[in-house]
Amino acid sequence: MSFTVARLTRRATFANLRHVSPVPPETAPVRVRRVYDQVERDFGLLAPPIALHAAAPELLAAAWCILRETLLVSGTTSRREREAVAAAVSAANACPYCVEVHQAAVRGLGRRGAAPPSLPAVLSPELIGVAVDFHYLNRMVNVFLRDSPLATVPAPLRGGARSVAARLLGGLAGREAVAGQSLPLLPGTVGAVRRLPDDLRWAAGLPHVAAAMTGAAAVIEDAGQRSVPPAVRQLVRECLVDGAAPGDLAGATDWLNSRLAGLPSADRATGRLAMLVAFASYRVPDSAVAAVRAEGHDDAGLLGLAAWAALTAARRHGDALATAYEAAA
Repeated sequence: MSFTVARLTRRATFANLRHVSPVPPETAPVRVRRVYDQVERDFGLLAPPIALHAAAPELLAAAWCILRETLLVSGTTSRREREAVAAAVSAANACPYCVEVHQAAVRGLGRRGAAPPSLPAVLSPELIGVAVDFHYLNRMVNVFLRDSPLATVPAPLRGGARSVAARLLGGLAGREAVAGQSLPLLPGTVGAVRRLPDDLRWAAGLPHVAAAMTGAAAVIEDAGQRSVPPAVRQLVRECLVDGAAPGDLAGATDWLNSRLAGLPSADRATGRLAMLVAFASYRVPDSAVAAVRAEGHDDAGLLGLAAWAALTAARRHGDALATAYEAAA
């Protein structure tokens, strides 16, 4: 059943992709194909939020590892609770694509008429992992996918399509994955001993999540060093730490421009896109991506820039959630 669904949905995987070229399974290099195969096996279909990374195979593996080990692997929380956190974080980040997918999964996993599970005031480490992952994925999806997985479905048919999607996603989400099986896809992760950074301390009691997060963070940081100038990385980090950014960064033109004015002129297009991804990914205009393209970024470079900004922001959110958890303990 899941194999059939995976094969039938492959074409739709790339239908809503923006700004980067698709990498179809039939022509994918071996490193990409290995990730695709595990995604289809464990998730049930080739999820577009993962497949959008395929032009940069190391980022593809990183994105899949943190999604799989936080959302799919069983623990003290139910898959429905984890999906509810994914949907709630996606709503907070104004990511309509992910809201639609994960609300459908919550409905599909519940009894008929059952309300979504209530979110705890303070998230446990397992749920912090899901939240961090979706703070990352929402930002990538807002840039590289269209607003809805049903965007190509005619409007009169979308109500029925949503009902079908809920049943499909609920069925696929009913399975649980074995911890750690994605880690061999991430070079240097298996057998590696990495210090857990302070902003990932919430994962200390979850070895598979800690390994996935530290391995993925190393890969994405390396991509950021190649794609994001040092001055831009410093600016994004400073703005995340000082918390001075307006709630809607894209609407605060003067604030954004004043921060970007301190960058070398050659870094401002990259800086604008990095800041928008970190703070207001739902408002990234095509022109911001085009300006970075004009500076010479290929698909891998564009993905590396966005991934670095997205994960840097996600880790900051995780740190705040960990602080709340510690205070409540």
